[in-house]
Amino acid sequence: MTANLLDRFRLDGRVVLVTGASSGLGAHFAALLAQAGASVALAARRTDKLQPFVDGIARTGGRARALAMDVTDAASVARGLDELASWGPPDVVVNNAGVTVTKPLLQQTEADYDAVIDTNLKGCWLVATEAARRMVAAARGGCIVNVASILGERVAGGVAPYAVSKAGVIQATKAMALELARHRIRVNALLPGYVATDLNRESLASDVGKRLEQRIPSRRFGALTDLDGPLLLLASDAGAAMSGAVVAVDGAHLVSSL
Repeated sequence: MTANLLDRFRLDGRVVLVTGASSGLGAHFAALLAQAGASVALAARRTDKLQPFVDGIARTGGRARALAMDVTDAASVARGLDELASWGPPDVVVNNAGVTVTKPLLQQTEADYDAVIDTNLKGCWLVATEAARRMVAAARGGCIVNVASILGERVAGGVAPYAVSKAGVIQATKAMALELARHRIRVNALLPGYVATDLNRESLASDVGKRLEQRIPSRRFGALTDLDGPLLLLASDAGAAMSGAVVAVDGAHLVSSL
């Protein structure tokens, strides 16, 4: 029974698309899903930034490819999925592409707001809906995991457009789950807390970061590996009855009052 249960977390024979895969969470997710047996397409605007991660997956026996995709452009999204079609329609989509602009609210410009919303929310919507159309056409169901953030449910200073965008991703996830369930397409949201990556590790190690860490009930920032189990649950048959779920991985940060 135990072996059968663990097999349900496997993704052998599945085609997976991961957006924002040229660094941080996206690159880690792609490697994890390949390790679970999936054929993984890593997507970002520049394929040269993806190639080292594609090569790394190949060296460990996985199957991966790089796709050029600007998630803010519907035509680019469609072209990327057309290219992926040589592998078949995606079985799993991990909507991970995201950006932020850090500055006080009254210094945020219209351009700042548009850049964040277009990538984080519109991009999530464009990729999910275009992929879902192809899943429906293939009539074999599928799974979409939208990477949101705990800042979609709480706020922090200096990142207002980001918080707005991630709140939108959470609500978009629920709307998608409702309408796509009849097509056997599951849609869930993963909400990382503060996770140390190469992009923010120096900031989190600063005095400001150390004060933030003490406000987390677990008294530690997350590691990329903390997201492995939750992502595999949402992406695999182990989570077959989960849709419209919002899964926080944050060391109890959301339930604290700090």
